Amino acid sequence: MSTILETEHLKKTYLGKKTALYDVSLKVESGRIYGLLGPNGSGKTTFLKIIAGLIKPTAGNFKVCGKEFGIDTKKIVAFLPDKNVVYPWMTSEDAINFYADFFEDFDKNKALEMLKFMKLEPKQTVKTMSKGMIEKLNLSLTFSRASKLYILDEPLGGTDPVAREQIIKTIIKTWTEESAILITTHLVSDIEHVFNDVAFLKEGEIVLEGDAEDLRTTRGKSIYQIYLDVFGA
Repeated sequence: MSTILETEHLKKTYLGKKTALYDVSLKVESGRIYGLLGPNGSGKTTFLKIIAGLIKPTAGNFKVCGKEFGIDTKKIVAFLPDKNVVYPWMTSEDAINFYADFFEDFDKNKALEMLKFMKLEPKQTVKTMSKGMIEKLNLSLTFSRASKLYILDEPLGGTDPVAREQIIKTIIKTWTEESAILITTHLVSDIEHVFNDVAFLKEGEIVLEGDAEDLRTTRGKSIYQIYLDVFGA
C-alpha cells in the first residue's frame, strides 16, 4: 500500500469571503475508498477543486503519488464535479470520443462497456437524459481514465434509488489496489458501506477522521449515526 494523496495544512480563503478550508491535512492510501463527509457549505467541493488543480490553496501544499502539484499530477487525477460537464447536444458516443481526444489515458472500450453496464444508449443525447442518467454517463467517462486518484463530488446527488445503486456498484467495480477513490457526500447512509476511511469536514475543518470500521466499533454506531452526532442533526 502506498500513499496516493497527502495534503498538509491546506487553507483556502476566497477574496472578500469567509475562509472555506482551515488547516486540512489527510492521507489517502492506494486500494482505499475514502469518504469526505459533511453538509453543503462545509468545504468539500473547495477541497476537491484544489486537488483537481482548478483553484490554488491560500496556504499549505499537497502531493499526488509523491509528486508536488503540477502537470504530472493533473495527468493522474480524474475529477467528477457535481455539475454535468458534457454538452447537451452530445450523444453518449460523442462524449466518449470527446474524452478520448482530450485525455491520453482514456480507454474507449472500457467506456463502451460501462455504458452497457449503466444501461445507457450510445446514440441518446444528453438533453433527453434524466439527471440520474447524466450522472451515470459522467461517472462512466471519469472511470474510463487510467488514473491513480479518482475524486467524485457528490456522485449520488439528485439521483433516484435505482441510479444510486448502479453508481455505487460502479464505484466498487472500478476499485483497484493500485488506485484510490475520494468521494464527497452528505448522503452517507446510501454509500457508507463502501468506505474504508472517512473524515468529517465541519466548517472547513476536519473534526473526526479514521478507519471506517474502527469508528463503527469504538463508537458502537454506523457512520451515518456518527455523522448525525458530528453535525448536530
